[in-house]
Amino acid sequence: MKTNNIKYISWAFLAVLCLTACNKKLDQVNPNQQAAITFWKTQSDAIAGLNAAYGSLIIDGSYMRFTPAMLDIRGDDVRSNSPWTAFYNIGRFALGTADGAGYGWAFGAYYEGIARCNQVLDNVPNINMDANLKKRILGQALFLRGLYFFHLVNFFGRVALPTHYVKTKSDYYVPQSSEAEGWKQIEADFTAAIPLLPVSYTNTDGPDAGQIGRATKGAAMGYLGKALLFNKDFAGAAAQFKAVIDLGVYDLVPNYKDNFTEANENNIESIFEVQFSRDAGGTDLGWGGAPTSTWGRTSARAITFAPRSFGWTDVQPTFSALNEYMIEKTVDGNVDPRIDATIYYNKPGETLYGHLFSERYASNPADLNDIFCRKYENGDTRADEFDWRSGINERLMRYADILLMYAECLNETEQTAQAYPYIQKVRTRANLPDLAVVRPGMSQAEMRDQLAHERLLEFCLEGHRFDDIRRWGWLQDPVKLALLKSRDAEFNTYQPGREYFPIPQSEIDNNPGYKQNPTY
Repeated sequence: MKTNNIKYISWAFLAVLCLTACNKKLDQVNPNQQAAITFWKTQSDAIAGLNAAYGSLIIDGSYMRFTPAMLDIRGDDVRSNSPWTAFYNIGRFALGTADGAGYGWAFGAYYEGIARCNQVLDNVPNINMDANLKKRILGQALFLRGLYFFHLVNFFGRVALPTHYVKTKSDYYVPQSSEAEGWKQIEADFTAAIPLLPVSYTNTDGPDAGQIGRATKGAAMGYLGKALLFNKDFAGAAAQFKAVIDLGVYDLVPNYKDNFTEANENNIESIFEVQFSRDAGGTDLGWGGAPTSTWGRTSARAITFAPRSFGWTDVQPTFSALNEYMIEKTVDGNVDPRIDATIYYNKPGETLYGHLFSERYASNPADLNDIFCRKYENGDTRADEFDWRSGINERLMRYADILLMYAECLNETEQTAQAYPYIQKVRTRANLPDLAVVRPGMSQAEMRDQLAHERLLEFCLEGHRFDDIRRWGWLQDPVKLALLKSRDAEFNTYQPGREYFPIPQSEIDNNPGYKQNPTY
């Protein structure tokens, strides 16, 4: 049982905080209906409001299902043959504006989260409560708002950046900002969060004491570094990543697979993860509409990505990703062990959901010769994924990512030799040979390609690959784009500008002055 983290948020509070008084036709207050204007009075209200802001991480458009798909499918490590175009067209850069299913739900989920963060940031400063707890609450709200803005800017480019809660009709129409302004706001939120957040909640004194899963100082520094890295401020990013390393509270878990199972959540490698649970909340599937206390806190990622006949198989690894794991043997001559936590494939003795791969698919040659997602699946503990409920937490940032991003910053700031030890720490866990021995004295350009290889193997199916490809400029490099096309045929339909998702048409229709992204 998961008994001491923020996944036990009451959805009743989420429903309460969705209520507003923007369309004021009757100057009477329903005494049985709590609204934002009457809510923010006590310390308990502040905690409940903050928990609601976390709640937007676990709905369908967010990390329950569509955000992982949007992050994963466009990479050259992932493909989709889903019958639903909302998935199928993501990797083919072929989404249209007529149907906003999926990406439009994500757009709405992030703004829902931002609205809840803004309520916290607008109202909690005026509540008479413990000063240190207030700081932690405000720091978490800033971190979460930065995270929601991060996804909006990264996915959609030019978006609105509301920093106060909607109180009047005029507040609805926040102008569309430039992408640069978006990144500036993201960096500002993470920067402001850092001094307000604790390193952990183990020694805090208050209602949040010991609550694993809340945002920490390390998470804010890690995401600030990531935002700076995405904007090629390598020195600034390096300073943040080094600060995370110097906290001395993170390390790599010995068993790579422990990062993707329900049994080993919130471990020493976790910088920040979204909390799911099969044991918390109700039994209803929270696919949409106003949240209620009957909703479960489970994820639909597992059934969405699951192997054929065990789930929907909307998402699969590419064969080029499988082949990447075969390039370099471990020090004892074996295949990179990370493949066994990442991909199901027909190898001797391979089992999935209690069945031999070779026997389960023996009557279907196409499936027998196919490959499927293993990471974040319940194949070791359940018969299949068809109850649509997974309790596996989504690890958004791991210490391995900090180490490799720091190595990248060192390489980009003319310190290539200094990057080796940080890369090797990740390689050593996979039992790979010393990079300084097998590839000594690499140039900056050679190290860039090496890091691209290292990151694919470490983070396959974790939503990092396409973001990496974009920020490395591969889409604008004819040689690299040709490489991507050879690795994943979905890139054959890429068009410049399609690295962004379309702005949902409903947003353009409802927000004066909003313009669609070019090429849509």
